[in-house]
Order: sequence, then structure tokens, then C-alpha cells
Amino acid sequence: MSENYENLQIEKKGAVQIIRINRPRALNALNRATLNELQQEFSFHWSDDSIRCIVITGAGEKAFVAGADITEIDDLDVRTGTDFSAHGLYLMKTIQNFPKPVIAAVNGFALGGGCELAMACDIRLASDKAKFGQPEVNLGIIPGFGGTQRLPRLVGRGKAMQLILTGEMISAEEAHRIGLVDEVYPHAEFMDKVMAMAELIASKAPIAIQLGKECINRGLDVNLTAGCDLEKANFGVICGTGDKAEGIEAFLEKRKPKFTGH
Repeated sequence: MSENYENLQIEKKGAVQIIRINRPRALNALNRATLNELQQEFSFHWSDDSIRCIVITGAGEKAFVAGADITEIDDLDVRTGTDFSAHGLYLMKTIQNFPKPVIAAVNGFALGGGCELAMACDIRLASDKAKFGQPEVNLGIIPGFGGTQRLPRLVGRGKAMQLILTGEMISAEEAHRIGLVDEVYPHAEFMDKVMAMAELIASKAPIAIQLGKECINRGLDVNLTAGCDLEKANFGVICGTGDKAEGIEAFLEKRKPKFTGH
């Protein structure tokens, strides 16, 4: 599957799958073909137990993803514009609901669709050279891949309004300060830090990771009582797994657990 991609590079290190968006001459901009390839990659590995964490990053030194491909946006009308937005939104929903954790390793510009892609991921790690923004207003448009919805959920209504209505670009440090980014690392050691976190997550119990992610994501869309009910149900599920038994036994025996995902 992954060998046939034109715009993605796929690398697997242990239980961590690395997806590099590989259009460096276009600053890794998201065109329809790249959206399709990302959708295929995530769909193909939906039930792949050999993968416990996915890292998305950009090829080259300049960009994570510098936005949607302007050459394709130029020809959009009401119907095709709606379709293009739906295309991107479907991918972002797929990533958000993917049963394994997805880390955005933002190595450079994350603008427009690139910022929206990062926000659809579970954890956002940034190089100190990264830049973030939703500059669509400068083109006379608005975010179309979920930016108006995910950004205020992460940084609050006021800051989201400021970023979307001014189109201003912010540094990785500012993105971290407002809650858009979870960690910022020096560029020279960036991918080592990313992989350390990905490998740490991949070492944990897969069912616990999946259900923990589900509780957080679904809980944000319901009231506190409903969210706690979901947590209660998933906690019950976990208590019937072999990994729970292994985790408790390993703790009591003062050894590292060997989680199998069962």
C-alpha cells in the first residue's frame, strides 16, 4: 500500500509509523491527491495491531504543511468548494477518531490546512523553528478543514477569533503559550524528542491507550455526566483485559509489563 504513494513517505520504527508529507517544492501543501493518500494510509492501518502510534511530519526543512494547495483552491466555486472542504474534514475526522494516538511533529510552517491537520492530531509537538497560523482571510476565504471549530476548543474563543480574523502567523513559543502546541523542542534534536514520546506511548497498553483517547475525544462533545458514564463503561471494559492483569502483576513484581493488546 504505502509503496505506491506519490506524496507520502512511510517509515516504520518498531511500533511507530512515521508519515512524511513529501511535497517540499510546494512546502508540503495539501492537494486532493495528498488528502486521498493520507485517507488511504489511515484507513489501511485502522486495525493494524503492529502499529501503536503514528507520527505525521513534513519532508524537508521548511514546512510541516504550508496550507491547502492554492492552485486547486483558485478554481473552486460554491459546489466544488463545499466538496473540497468536505474532503478535508473527512480526513481530519478520520485522524481524530483513529484508534491509535497520532502525533503531529511540526517541523516548520503549519499554516491553514497544515494547522488544521495538526489540530486533528492528539498531540502537537513543535520545533522551535515552527510557525503556525490560519491565514485564509488574506485570500478572502475562511478555514475549511475544521479550523473554526478545533482552534477555539484548544485556545479559547478570543484567541481563535484573533488568529482567524487577522490571519497573523505566530511562533512555536507563542503557540505553546496559548495551548495550541504541547511541547517545543530545539530544532536540532526535534525528531529525537518526538520519537522518544512516540515510543513511550507505544510501550503502554494498547487498549488502555485507545479507550483513553476515546473518552477524552467523545467526552468533549457531551456534558460531564455523560462523559463520566463513558469513562465508567470503558473502565469496566479495561478491567476484563489481559493487559490489566499483566500491568498489575508487573507492578507487584517490580518489573516492566509486557502488554499485548488483549
